[in-house]
Amino acid sequence: MDYSSEIVKVAVQEVSRLPGIGKKTALRLVLHLLKGQPQTIADLSAAILDLADKVIRCTECGNISDYPLCTICTDPRRDDTTICIVEDMRDVMAIENTARYRGKYHVLNGIISPIDGIGPDKLNIAALFQRASLPEVSEVIFALPTTMEGDTTMFYLTRKLARDGLKISSIARGISVGGELQYVDEVTLGRSIAARVPYSA
Repeated sequence: MDYSSEIVKVAVQEVSRLPGIGKKTALRLVLHLLKGQPQTIADLSAAILDLADKVIRCTECGNISDYPLCTICTDPRRDDTTICIVEDMRDVMAIENTARYRGKYHVLNGIISPIDGIGPDKLNIAALFQRASLPEVSEVIFALPTTMEGDTTMFYLTRKLARDGLKISSIARGISVGGELQYVDEVTLGRSIAARVPYSA
């Protein structure tokens, strides 16, 4: 395709690298930006640069944050005795939207998947063991995908986390096998959190 502008061509190529966006959609978005006010492009550029320069991982739970500790970890109204273990930050957002959980989180930033070369050493697990060993923590909840990889991760972590006085549970399986949390409706997900069950490996 002849773009008549190398700058537009490069912009289309970069936008099309985003998930779910093909070359035609990327071109439509780039042309939309060109038709708008220059300030719109400047604002978008600044927001994207901030993503690269300012968004970090919470040093306690691994969630995305603007500060060393995220707003959930620093919220005094949250229950320090419960940690909900999730795959990534999208799951935190999905559970928060249910307004049914008031504990803390731990974001693994992935799940164990030997076929993809992802072992425990590539996940945010060491910090989880430290947090779960604290005497004030009485329960960890698995809210991982209902897939083979999710079950493998739960099995591994259960063996490592087991200690006297620590309850290990998982969200109720009202979520279909193979389902991902961010695609589950809020009512079903909220009920799954509220009706969590003891987890046994």
